[in-house]
Amino acid sequence: MARQWDEELLSAIRIDLPRPPVHARNLFHFAVAMWDAWAAYDPSARGYLTTEKHASANPDADRAETISYAAYRVLAERYALSVNAATSLASFATRMRALGYDPSVTTVAGDTPAAIGNRIAQAVITYGLGDGSNETNNYRDPTYTPVNDPLIVAVPGTTMDDPNRWQPLALSHQVSQNGIPIPGNVQAFVCPQWGSVLSFAANLDLLLPGPPPRLHDPLDDVAFKQAAVDVIRASSELTPDDGVTIDISPAAFGNNPLGTNDGGGYPSNPITGRPYAPDVVMRGDFWRVIAEFWADGPSSETPPGHWNVLANAVSDNPHTEKRIGGSGPLVDDLEWDVKLYFALNGAVHDAAVGCWGTKRIYDSSRPISMIRYMGGLGQSSDPTGPSYDPDGLPLVPGLIEVITSTSSTPGQRHAALAAYVGEIALFAWPGAPTDPTTDHSGARWIRAKEWVPYQKDTFVTPAFPGYTSGHSTFSRAAAEVLARFTDSPYFPGGLGEFVAPKNHFLKFELGPSEDVRLQWATYFDAADQAGQSRIWGGIHILADDFGGRVMGSTIGQNAYDKARTYWDGTAAR
Repeated sequence: MARQWDEELLSAIRIDLPRPPVHARNLFHFAVAMWDAWAAYDPSARGYLTTEKHASANPDADRAETISYAAYRVLAERYALSVNAATSLASFATRMRALGYDPSVTTVAGDTPAAIGNRIAQAVITYGLGDGSNETNNYRDPTYTPVNDPLIVAVPGTTMDDPNRWQPLALSHQVSQNGIPIPGNVQAFVCPQWGSVLSFAANLDLLLPGPPPRLHDPLDDVAFKQAAVDVIRASSELTPDDGVTIDISPAAFGNNPLGTNDGGGYPSNPITGRPYAPDVVMRGDFWRVIAEFWADGPSSETPPGHWNVLANAVSDNPHTEKRIGGSGPLVDDLEWDVKLYFALNGAVHDAAVGCWGTKRIYDSSRPISMIRYMGGLGQSSDPTGPSYDPDGLPLVPGLIEVITSTSSTPGQRHAALAAYVGEIALFAWPGAPTDPTTDHSGARWIRAKEWVPYQKDTFVTPAFPGYTSGHSTFSRAAAEVLARFTDSPYFPGGLGEFVAPKNHFLKFELGPSEDVRLQWATYFDAADQAGQSRIWGGIHILADDFGGRVMGSTIGQNAYDKARTYWDGTAAR
């Protein structure tokens, strides 16, 4: 029963605007409703918002009905604000009727399962109206104003009052990654108030990381410039045409110490005792596949929902033994699911609070602004060379160069840029091809002023600051819960997989050029890859990724520990 309603919620997320904090909150509050409904029929478990207890001659049937009314009421209230509200609300009501329940029953009086479920839902709804999210005004926050004027993506270059601060983008028209048109052509910070939303187990003051690297900072100036170089280098590798192959199996990839990419894989699968088989693919295919697999769209549940999908797959795996935390008795599917959703979605909710609170405090720039701004100024490596500016991009032969009269003569590497002698050129992904269904762009020399990330040209970069990465924070928090809940960091059987079929997976351009099988030994490997994907996607720097992973680790562990106190009834009253 819990799974059916989780799938309803995931379907509603996929056709709503991709606002990760909003959906993380909805996932958690929905999980609270189901948990409180389940706990109402258990003598020792403690509900989160409602603590009433009820005897039942048929607890399985009564739990199912109570859960359904609680879930239905919460989802119907929350997705009444969706851009596709009519579709989602009709689906919720259809689900109720298919289960044999009447969605028009709204009573909150008495001890019937419907009344109990409706009371629980009302408690959740009331709680949400006072949690700091500003749900009443569709989660708007008019108190934030960007310090930089918008970057007009179609016009080369950019100007910034403060290159360390976030710059909204101006697009000819905005379309979310799941294809929903967004009114206006200038981005507005999505949910800047989220650091003040009531959390489950997180404390932003204790979680807040130090600042990201900043231009002009004596300690961080070099790191800021290097961060841009790292993203440009990643952009240059988004092509299968260079012939470079890599082994992406757990034998070579993953097992990173927290907050690093320093792992070298695993000597063997600890479940089977056998070495992991090599999985050699084109490097450019791999980077493009992970950039799109972990993206917020199209048809995406956003990162918090994506981890519900992964968790459901783990639950369905025949190798999964359903003992909470790896010990105690085997539990049925319903108990497993309501407890998993409660802990998992408590973690991703808190990840939104911590991550978006950090975004608001540091208000950091995105790679497109960093690269275009510094590239427009010149190069910072050679004070005696052409186009020098101390705030320019570092020169890297074959990657970041000054266009000269010699380098741009016919037949030379910058020949297509001969009109821009003196400017900075990058070897990078040049933007989507004219027809992304039949062609891919590869990598070539382009003007730094025109660099774009590996994204659709109606989206380009999410509408909020960079530091820290939501993908990294959500994913690590979720991975911590899954590892603790299953009592193993490893996917069932020691291997999680996803296959991206040749020329039938990528949406930004044609590809991959061959089947690509993503593989992860552990939940942490999958979480790390989610963060890494945003570097190759061109919308985060490494500091965003690593800072999010570290924060997410603490958030996930704290959420799991707190959830356990509700399962065993020891939560503070």
